[in-house]
Amino acid sequence: MGAVTDLVTFGETTVRLSPPRGDRLETAPSLDVRVSGPESNVAVGAARLGVDAAWLSKLPDSALGRRVVAALRGHGVRTGVAWADGDADRVGTVYDDRGANARVTAAIDDRDGSAFTTITPGELPGGVVESTDRFHTSGATLAASDRARSTALDLLATAGEAGVRRSFALRHGSRSTGEDRRNRQRGRDRNGGAEPAADIYRDAFDHVDTLFVSRHEARTVLSCEGDAVEIVHSLRTEFDLETVVLTREGAGAVAIAAGSVHEGPAIDGAHRDPDGTDDAFVAGFLAERIAGGDVSDALERGEATAAVTGRIDGGTAIVTGEEVDAVIADHDATER
Repeated sequence: MGAVTDLVTFGETTVRLSPPRGDRLETAPSLDVRVSGPESNVAVGAARLGVDAAWLSKLPDSALGRRVVAALRGHGVRTGVAWADGDADRVGTVYDDRGANARVTAAIDDRDGSAFTTITPGELPGGVVESTDRFHTSGATLAASDRARSTALDLLATAGEAGVRRSFALRHGSRSTGEDRRNRQRGRDRNGGAEPAADIYRDAFDHVDTLFVSRHEARTVLSCEGDAVEIVHSLRTEFDLETVVLTREGAGAVAIAAGSVHEGPAIDGAHRDPDGTDDAFVAGFLAERIAGGDVSDALERGEATAAVTGRIDGGTAIVTGEEVDAVIADHDATER
């Protein structure tokens, strides 16, 4: 991994087990096995759109750990993995129970104590973050463990010192610590405040150029009020961010960059499987920006990538550039 890459992501990837559509976890005779994580999903989507993408993480040297790497490499993602003892460490696992509903109705989260939660910067390949064009991580990684949080912040700072552009997706709820989950049920965070994990996320904003956040996250986690334009303005000003991208489920996305507001189209909100569409949006947006596109084009490509991803099971952006281009063309033709 010594060569320069377009995009490097850092985070945990889990093995997700779910019954076939229409069956239940407690009665299904078999389970579908998929590999998924916020940052690896972004890397996969971007790679399939022509980006030279890499993913950094920690995994046990076991059958499941090797399965994760093989799955990502199969989509063209380069991997930089810190290998842990396969007998003593484990891959994080999530069991999804969909039933007859397209949306996840329940999940059993078995990620606490995974190999990734023990990761430190010194275990990762050296020089990778400094030699990329863009570095990306998410709030799910910051919430995985204190060590994961410290490592993510260290990598963000290292990237910044090297002049690398850095992006961060809030992804609140994608991964919360056990303490955060218990406190959220009690209605308070670890510091006794109203919003769990908000301070953890804000620590990352000092090291970020581009922030991706949903309208719901902005309001409930970051306590932002107002309409979409007011929210992106306030976040950009408060945290001195270069770009803020606010996604609105079914209503397109809004971004502010260099003081200008851009609004992306709402493209086909009917999703077969909505899992992973947020990651797919980020993948499409970053792919367009890496290719030299402007913010408006990036919003459109992000929405189209999410639309294609939502039509397939699994939550990973297993898309092609031709498919995404076709969705954009169809939408543009409809709008004319």
